[in-house]
Amino acid sequence: MKSIAVLILAAGASTRMEGGPKQLLPWQNTTLIGHAIEQAKQLSELIFVVLGAYADDIEKVIPEDVEIIYNPHWEKGMGSSISVGIEHLQNSNEKPTGLLVMLADQPLLDATYLQEIKSDFENKPCKIVATSYGNKLGVPAIFDNSLLPQLAKLHEDVGAKHIIEKNKTDTITVFPKGKEIDIDTKNEYAQYINNK
Repeated sequence: MKSIAVLILAAGASTRMEGGPKQLLPWQNTTLIGHAIEQAKQLSELIFVVLGAYADDIEKVIPEDVEIIYNPHWEKGMGSSISVGIEHLQNSNEKPTGLLVMLADQPLLDATYLQEIKSDFENKPCKIVATSYGNKLGVPAIFDNSLLPQLAKLHEDVGAKHIIEKNKTDTITVFPKGKEIDIDTKNEYAQYINNK
């Protein structure tokens, strides 16, 4: 049985949201970051959250059994958060066979969807299972641990898409069927909070 760790990226400054971190916006009975953690916990007990902007506020709502990683270079973009997260994982005693990278602001990609990705990773010959965004692939995605050194070399705003593209022949695609929205503005938040 393959084991996976989960890396939730939540270091951004929510610049388009106006008025504070979107990670702490209410969602169902928790917050966006709380919801992401709840979904991840249905797949794995090994969960890491990368924080940056608003870290002091966000860490107050992170459960004790979730490990917080602080990215001092969070303003450089998602690639730097992935790199910091991988480095932390490689320095720990944990040796999962795969790593699920996901975002805190895609609440419709729930545990059912993440289980689909995990099932493909466990049962099909591949190094990556990635989410389809039309003509691009991205996260949520699970990466085989053999790819962690490549992910660790990401920098600034070059995200996981770069690694997926590089290993396309070893990648399985999962289709999110309209659930792939990410919440970037107050209008988007209002739209989805009213329709969910």
